[in-house]
Amino acid sequence: MNYLEFEKPLAEIEGKAEELRALARKNAEMNVEKEAAALDRKAEAMLRDLYRDLSPWRKCQVARHPDRPHCKDHVEALFTEYTPLAGDRNFADDHSVMGGLARFNDVPVMVIGHEKGNDTKTRIERNFGMARPEGYRKAIRLMDMAHRFGLPVITLVDTPGAYPGKGAEERGQAEAIARTTQKCLELGVPLIAVVIGEGGSGGAVAFATANRIAMLEHSIYSVISPEGCASILWKDAEKMREAAEALRLTAQDLLKLGVIDRIVKEPLGGAQRAPREAIDAVGKAIEAMLKELSGKKPEALIKDRRQKFLDMGSKGLAA
Repeated sequence: MNYLEFEKPLAEIEGKAEELRALARKNAEMNVEKEAAALDRKAEAMLRDLYRDLSPWRKCQVARHPDRPHCKDHVEALFTEYTPLAGDRNFADDHSVMGGLARFNDVPVMVIGHEKGNDTKTRIERNFGMARPEGYRKAIRLMDMAHRFGLPVITLVDTPGAYPGKGAEERGQAEAIARTTQKCLELGVPLIAVVIGEGGSGGAVAFATANRIAMLEHSIYSVISPEGCASILWKDAEKMREAAEALRLTAQDLLKLGVIDRIVKEPLGGAQRAPREAIDAVGKAIEAMLKELSGKKPEALIKDRRQKFLDMGSKGLAA
């Protein structure tokens, strides 16, 4: 288990409980269960206190936790008959964006998402979930296919932002993001987005210009990272805590502003502590959102999506 900085006191207690049980496994005569159970109760109480009212910066840390279930984990658990589709038919296949045909509750869909990878090798292969232009152009190709065959599109958002490298800029990164966003607005099929970790910058917006947007309870969604914002406004990346507060990037703030439609509750301690439980909750949210959109005509879906973004922020302004 990887512990975050603010979880260090919790790590000590859980570590002591595990040490006691390890000693008991080596010596059958030792009876430490009573002491270990007391430590477990103390750890659970501390976990509840830590996660009762997380600050925006701490939510950023949880959203970036390496053990959170990623796009690949959700696809494997929630979808059947997944057939990956590769390449943008122009330059290359971007492994930071995965997508393909699948069935969700036996309904044919197109699923697309950012994949960060779960170890050093796969993180490098997936470019840490930062898509290049060919990744967005692949997404456009898959959305076009879904539109042609009348398939709902489900996107899973988890990216620090689009890749800012020289090659990506030379190949039209901004244009690729803009065209992906435009394509989302034009689709005559239901489009559902779920932010499962980080929703960073235009790289996230390009996948989340949807009819319905959900966020996991401790995920984040913002126009820029707190560190990037702090570097621009205060010329000091260490002011990321103040930036996180100002950006209003938490699911709770964004629901109030009307940017998202629902919050998906996470297990106590975050999705990283009970990945399967968190994935199942995402599946239920997707099912509910698909039901809300079922039976709507293409024109109604397009109008619904456009109006959603025209109205965005009005709730917060009215309040």
